[in-house]
Amino acid sequence: MQTDLRGRDYISDMDFSKEEIETVIDVALKLKRDRALGIPHPLLRDKTLAMLFFFSSTRTRSSFESGIAQLGGHGAFIDSDTTQISHGDTAKEIGEIYGRYYDGIAIRQCDWGIGNQYINDVAKASRVPVLNMQCDVYHPFQILADLMTIMEKKGKDLRRKKIAVSWAYAASYVKPISVPQSLIIQMSRFGMDVVLAHPPEYRLMPHLLQEAQDNAKRYGGSFSVTHDMDEAFTGADVVYPKSWGCLLTTEDGGQAAEIAKKYTSWITDDRRMALAHDDAIYMHCLPADRNIEVTDSVIDGPQSVVYDEAENRLHVQKAVMALTMP
Repeated sequence: MQTDLRGRDYISDMDFSKEEIETVIDVALKLKRDRALGIPHPLLRDKTLAMLFFFSSTRTRSSFESGIAQLGGHGAFIDSDTTQISHGDTAKEIGEIYGRYYDGIAIRQCDWGIGNQYINDVAKASRVPVLNMQCDVYHPFQILADLMTIMEKKGKDLRRKKIAVSWAYAASYVKPISVPQSLIIQMSRFGMDVVLAHPPEYRLMPHLLQEAQDNAKRYGGSFSVTHDMDEAFTGADVVYPKSWGCLLTTEDGGQAAEIAKKYTSWITDDRRMALAHDDAIYMHCLPADRNIEVTDSVIDGPQSVVYDEAENRLHVQKAVMALTMP
């Protein structure tokens, strides 16, 4: 167990070593158990967390706000539109000032080509830990929750378990690529056989594909890419199909919508689920476009673990806050 996390930022999935991630999962499981038993755990009594949002949220805001309160502290929700950021407050100023007001800073900034850099710039100026609630490159806390959920359902030894990380069609909006990118680099560290499936236009960042490949080699799993959703699902233990934007192909919204229309058949339905193992689990970070991205019969069916997955956001975030905040 690695416990030297006090004062550390968590911005990229790789900011914590594999052993440190295992520590986070152990602590999260304990906090989940304590909550179920009604055992108080005010580990951050009188501590405060700034939660700065540039994008709307359902699960992220609620789980961080509830989590810091359950740890005995207070979370301040800050909508970027209510700040002076648009009038001149820089990332450095946010880091310097919020780092003096609060004991931790959490940020969601998903603007393409901007978000990750902004969070890192805040962190450089901050004297307290900075936590990435999602950016344009990574979504580390979602993937911690995913990892915890897979371990709860499949056991802690995930070596040679197959996970299908697949693109799926959605019509609602151009979604960030951060979830699949974080999935392939984190799950490959745990010896899983990671298969990434997407149409040709929906590729991910090359350096992260290489990182997943390197992780697979180091930890005894495998990493492969296919343009066939059925191939990815076949024999899978975990399926994680969700939409993301073709941002590395085009940043033009109209063109992106036309590209997406070619792939409306990329939906998770009962036929595709039957290609996976009988005990395979269906995962999604939510929200999902029902009956476009996934059918009701799958997301509401017995193999779906989406609500356990959503709950585990609370527990892993509490674990990281408890381990990092001074």
